[in-house]
Amino acid sequence: MGQKYINLIKLSVGTDSIDDLADWQAARIAADPENQPMHVTRMWPKRAEELLNGGSLYWVIKGSVQVRQRVLRLEEVIGADGIRRCGIVMEPELVRTTCALRRPFQGWRYLAAADAPADLPKSRADDTPLPADLADALNILGLR
Repeated sequence: MGQKYINLIKLSVGTDSIDDLADWQAARIAADPENQPMHVTRMWPKRAEELLNGGSLYWVIKGSVQVRQRVLRLEEVIGADGIRRCGIVMEPELVRTTCALRRPFQGWRYLAAADAPADLPKSRADDTPLPADLADALNILGLR
C-alpha cells in the first residue's frame, strides 16, 4: 500500500484563470522574496499529519479544479485581531490537472487522493484550457 495522505480543495476566489492565480502569488512573493505561496484560513486541518504526508491544495477556478500545489507545512498566523489562524504554505509550482467540476462551497474541504483529478502530463502544461461551458459539458458526459 502507498503513502497515506489527504488533500485539500479550495475555491480560488477572484481569479479567472491559472495565470491569474500565478500572477497573484508572484506579486506576493515579489513584495517579499522570503514568502512562499500561502493561504491563510481560520480552521486548522485536524488531519494535518496526513496532509503533510504528500498532500496538495487543489484550486477550483471558475467552477472546476484546474491546478494543484503541494502543501509543504502549516504555520501559525496571528491576525491583526489577535485570532490564531492556519497558514497553508505551498510549493510555488502550479501543477495543472485534468478539469473536474465543483459546485461552490465555503472554506476548504478534504479531498481523498483517490478522488483527486489526475495531473496533466508535462507536455500538456501549456495547453490552452477549453472554454468553461465546453469543459463542463464534457465533464457531465464523462468524456473529460
